Amino acid sequence: MLEIKYLKDENGKATGVVIPIEVWKQIFPEEEIALDELSDRLEDYCLNQAMDEAMATPLLDRKTALQYLEE
Repeated sequence: MLEIKYLKDENGKATGVVIPIEVWKQIFPEEEIALDELSDRLEDYCLNQAMDEAMATPLLDRKTALQYLEE
């Protein structure tokens, strides 16, 4: 599991995020990157993480899935 840390101000409002350097290097193997490429890579990384989590999660039956969606 990732150890992402959220930085907050004195009011509890999130002001930044700290991610492990290993994750950073997976997303950004080179030092220089364009802003649009940054956005695409972050989106790809998050989607891949969601897919990995979904594959490790047991499937719900139809009734349970519908109950979940109603909540």
